[in-house]
Amino acid sequence: MIVQLTGKVHYQITLDPTVWIFDDRKIEMENAFIDSTGLLEEDSEEALKRASTRWEREVTQQSSKPPVNRSINRFEKEQILKGTYLMPIKDFLKTAEIESDASQARLVLDSKEEIISLPLLKDSLFLFAENGKPVKENGPVHVYFGDGSNRDEPIKGVTKIIIE
Repeated sequence: MIVQLTGKVHYQITLDPTVWIFDDRKIEMENAFIDSTGLLEEDSEEALKRASTRWEREVTQQSSKPPVNRSINRFEKEQILKGTYLMPIKDFLKTAEIESDASQARLVLDSKEEIISLPLLKDSLFLFAENGKPVKENGPVHVYFGDGSNRDEPIKGVTKIIIE
């Protein structure tokens, strides 16, 4: 199952969520909506190490789009194939090059349509894998807002995004 990104964009894109499972940009569901108040205190050395890793990943990704996966061992592969993952949509929107006069997005679902603002869409995340398997029920993707406000009731069954 695919998701089409069309409308007021310079490049129409067809997204295939089934190939995102090994993409380095994915985020684990349990880590996606943690804010700074929800984090446990950690020693500064560990925080510095994580920030350094994040910085190196960002610099590397800027030079190679789409990001190239590092080698993963068997244990990591097994863990990946058991997780529930989200994918940020902002990179896809950047690639599509949204026209300057666009202000909203129409999400085409299985049985209806929903309209959301463009800034809200840019901060959104796609749920594409549950327990290591592609989303089948009400799929191919579910849309979660970046602030987690619709975490209990995501927009399900998105098959097309039309930028207006």
